[in-house]
Amino acid sequence: MAAHGHDHTRDDEEPPNPYASATRWRHQESSSFARAAVARDPHSSSGHSRDLSDFFNKSRIEGDRPPTNGSGNYKPIVIGNSDGVHEGVGTDDGKEIVCGPLLNYRRMEDKTWHGSVLIVTKGGGKVQTFQPILSLGRVGESATNGETNGSNQIRSNHGTDIPGICLYSDPRNTFWEFPLVCDIAGHETKWAYSIADVRYKSETKPRTNYFFVPAADESMRIMFHSCNGFSVGTDEEAWSGPALWNDVMRSHERAPFHVMIGGGDQIYNDGIRVKGPLREWTDIGNPKKRRDFPFPESLRAACDDYYLKNYIRWYSTEPFAAANGQIPQLNIWDDHDIIDGFGSYVNEFMKCDVFRGIGGTAHKYYMLFQHHLAPPASTYTSDAPETHEHGGEHDPTQLVDTYVRPQAFDSSYIIGSKPGPYVAEHSMNMFSKLGARIAFMGIDARTERTRHQVNYPETYDLIFNRVRDELGAAAATGQPFRHLILLLGIPIAYPRLTWLENVFSSPLIAPVKFLNRRFGFGGGVFNHFDGSVDLLDDLDDHYTARTHKKERNALVKRLQSLCSEFSIRLTILGGDVHLAALGRFYSNPNLHIPVEKDHRYIVNVVSSAIVNKPPPAAIANLLASRNKIHHLDADTDETLMALFDKDPGNSNKTRSSNNVTMPSRNYAILTENSPNNHSAHTDGHTETPDLNPENQFDGKNGHSFLSQGEFGAGTKHKAANPETHGKSNDGGLDVCIRVEIDQHDKEGKTEPYGLTIPTLSYEAGKYGTNAHAHHLHRSRPGTSGAASTIPASSIPSMPGSVPSVPEVPQGSH
Repeated sequence: MAAHGHDHTRDDEEPPNPYASATRWRHQESSSFARAAVARDPHSSSGHSRDLSDFFNKSRIEGDRPPTNGSGNYKPIVIGNSDGVHEGVGTDDGKEIVCGPLLNYRRMEDKTWHGSVLIVTKGGGKVQTFQPILSLGRVGESATNGETNGSNQIRSNHGTDIPGICLYSDPRNTFWEFPLVCDIAGHETKWAYSIADVRYKSETKPRTNYFFVPAADESMRIMFHSCNGFSVGTDEEAWSGPALWNDVMRSHERAPFHVMIGGGDQIYNDGIRVKGPLREWTDIGNPKKRRDFPFPESLRAACDDYYLKNYIRWYSTEPFAAANGQIPQLNIWDDHDIIDGFGSYVNEFMKCDVFRGIGGTAHKYYMLFQHHLAPPASTYTSDAPETHEHGGEHDPTQLVDTYVRPQAFDSSYIIGSKPGPYVAEHSMNMFSKLGARIAFMGIDARTERTRHQVNYPETYDLIFNRVRDELGAAAATGQPFRHLILLLGIPIAYPRLTWLENVFSSPLIAPVKFLNRRFGFGGGVFNHFDGSVDLLDDLDDHYTARTHKKERNALVKRLQSLCSEFSIRLTILGGDVHLAALGRFYSNPNLHIPVEKDHRYIVNVVSSAIVNKPPPAAIANLLASRNKIHHLDADTDETLMALFDKDPGNSNKTRSSNNVTMPSRNYAILTENSPNNHSAHTDGHTETPDLNPENQFDGKNGHSFLSQGEFGAGTKHKAANPETHGKSNDGGLDVCIRVEIDQHDKEGKTEPYGLTIPTLSYEAGKYGTNAHAHHLHRSRPGTSGAASTIPASSIPSMPGSVPSVPEVPQGSH
């Protein structure tokens, strides 16, 4: 498929767009967009893919021969009458790939790696007369850096042909899935796949793609990203498009990633309300009329077409498209995969026909593109609402000229027990093994979300029961997991903005809301969905919002119990906020528990956004000023860690006192320091000093480094250096957040910041009881047994040879 970008056009003579937000907060539209909301036409641009069509043995693979025109015995598909939304559909031969290939990872079991490839072809209907075939094989011998020894041809005893499985087909497009099963060897292996007898719209699209499977006794190299798209109205050229994916591919070339974890907002579908079929609905000024607006089949079909085309466009955009075909993905969704703020508006508005309709339509393509799973046979419309009540039949109108494969789910999914309140589907949570010693748990925090709930209590029970079973089974074999990666769409260890929530929710704001409804006063301050203050849906999204506080605290305590039960180190991945940061929970310093034995020590790696623009420096500095030491309970403190010892390159992105939030595009890399490694050799300044963590960090509060792995965190830490990242052998997890240096650099060069998360060696009962912790906690100045916060300035610096990091100036609590 051709690489697509955008021509940024603007017309200063156009009247203001009432749907663009005046705020630059997080994922809101820029103020420049208020002058024009002009659709952008795609244009071709060169990517970073190479044509590797000579990779396979030509006696086996036909993917590099000249494209066919469907001659010979081919009979074109005869497509019946269809809805007018299917424009431009003809008698396609089903061999033109318009999107893909997209590579997914599912699970490891019984010494086999399971994944899938998805392609989208042009044309389709109830019957497909062409079935694509994927050829898969192991090639050469992979070295530890991902290079192969010997020839680049499939090993004769490892080649296999895989017929495509049709997941969904209508007159516009057909979705083909190819299930992949690869042997796991005693060394890292390189695999290749190609699809024969098809045409690609792009001449530069590689006809053969590679991916890597780790050795049986090694863990996966992990890449994490979020917010992979631009908000409506962003000047995409000013941000050099998705430039950081060039850096991802450079990192992948140095040391191939085994999995690419998407933390939500893999695509931005917000444009559906600006230049899409929801523009008329958004134009309605009266909130009641907007709530009562129907979602008939005609509007559903138009929205369906929008989501389909937007997915094809974005997932074919280079260099993101190149990564899609070479790095296996694991994804959960967030609001922008549907529409901005979905799930966090007031309940009566979220239950309107339009939101129920687009929730179902967005879920359909989320299942297809991001999970390679068949969608439900039909989605909600106000014409046939009974079809989506409990036990209802499918809507036959949506099945005209359409094939939908019966739904079946991989064993890696943990499926919610009941449909979500606004998306009439079950949540799709995940558990997977990421190699020998790392487990992965992904929580779908959008399907069940409301303004007052992230997930159902029953869903948490299902997830924790499954994870406990998996961890217990691994321990019983004598090969326990040492790290657990938890994927949440939104950070959970993050500064509070309760004071801002209070202002926006105050009765004092009511007169301004009235003036806004009647006269448009303060139009940029209020969103055009439910009339709330524009930032309130963003704040309500956060786990740290007051509406989610009880649920959040219960989740963290449950995670702590899991860590102590299995002596496993938990690391949380979160995105959404368009900042890089490093939050962590840890035991009350008065308990004197070294991090290496502290089951409450949980790092929250915040990496966002890989594509979307960051907020202004003032927002990052504001958040830094709110970086107090919070008390989850009598035993647990939390705060952000000072990771950013300098701004990237020679830039000046934050004030000098802000070492905890970085407003620049970024992504993260996580690699285990395998116990099978030989000890790393360094020049000294990038390696953590040889300290005794039990006495060098004892009693430190969260504004200081808490462990040997944190000491020296930043650009000079061993985890930030590609030559030493993941090369130690202590079993710890090296984390590197790579931050963009210059938004105008189309190559997307980055500055790395690193730290190491140690394994956990839990010793039950050694460090006191909860009652003892409660007494100690109350004895600290300015604290109580209740959850509270204290500014850094009120904590005296502790003596010791390890210097504390500079304290961030604190605002009033």
